[in-house]
Amino acid sequence: MNPYILTALLFGLGLGTTITFASSHWLLAWMGLEMNTLAIIPLMAQHHHPRAVEATTKYFLTQATAAAMLLFASATNAWLTGQWEIQQMTHPLPVTLITLALALKIGLAPVHSWLPEVLQGLDFTTGLILSTWQKLAPFALLLQIQPANSIILVALGLASTLIGGWGGLNQTQLRKVLAYSSIAHLGWMILVLQFSPSLTLLTLLTYFVMTLSAFLVFKLNKSTNLNMLATSWAKAPAITALTPLILLSLGGLPPLTGFMPKWLILQELTKQDLAPTATIAAMSALLSLFFYLRLSYAMTLTMSPNTLAGTAPWRLQPSQFVLPLAVGTTTTLLLLPLTPAAVALLVL
Repeated sequence: MNPYILTALLFGLGLGTTITFASSHWLLAWMGLEMNTLAIIPLMAQHHHPRAVEATTKYFLTQATAAAMLLFASATNAWLTGQWEIQQMTHPLPVTLITLALALKIGLAPVHSWLPEVLQGLDFTTGLILSTWQKLAPFALLLQIQPANSIILVALGLASTLIGGWGGLNQTQLRKVLAYSSIAHLGWMILVLQFSPSLTLLTLLTYFVMTLSAFLVFKLNKSTNLNMLATSWAKAPAITALTPLILLSLGGLPPLTGFMPKWLILQELTKQDLAPTATIAAMSALLSLFFYLRLSYAMTLTMSPNTLAGTAPWRLQPSQFVLPLAVGTTTTLLLLPLTPAAVALLVL
């Protein structure tokens, strides 16, 4: 892609998110979300592959549906209450509609089925943008409206953690596994959204860091399915040794970074007298942990049947810029000791 066009599209992505962040009026927020969607579509379709075009079409249709629903709900709110302000959502009908529209935008269960299909048709770089940056604007709106109907948020959160765990169990395609992982993590964030918005933000940030590391590892190895992971030893031995730790951090095992948000969320849910919800969420984390372990096993404990002839790839100079991967991996593995600092910031 022409670098000028790429720069313009990335600028459009950033501008759309910033407009949504800064807006207090529903029409401005809607406009920011639309700019976001329209900026990423050329990035998704740039490879001119049937799968990429199919994924782009599916993404466009779901985002357009969610945007129309959002506009309809905000107009309904203006009709019922005379308010276009984002923080003046008082009527339960538009609040529920907007919550569901934003759930469709970010891919929460039960309106999640587009996400694995779309992610499977993209390359890892665009998939990373879709899994991280594209979640920011809808989350900013969810944090601002603070839906009073807690049952909806808890139901969406539990459904997402369970479906995100179950859906990934039988997958062999890495991008689909990462999509279900994304759904499960979003479920954890939505569960605690109404009780501790700052904890939701902390979880979102740690999810971004862990997902960045996972996507960059698979991009470096050029692995798209489970079987291709077995050749990682010959390509990048050091990264292959660290990848299981990145995956287990995504699963939320101590003493890795991913344990911190899950631990704090379970603690908060218990404080709010939602022990059964916390128990179901903790059990669903075991489902996710299983498929992360499966990926770790395929990558480190199985050997590829074919021997690589000639110069081993790891003797060559790396063709990709690996600094983001180094920084991402370090933060993915080593931030747990900073939990007291995070808790102190949450209280502030």
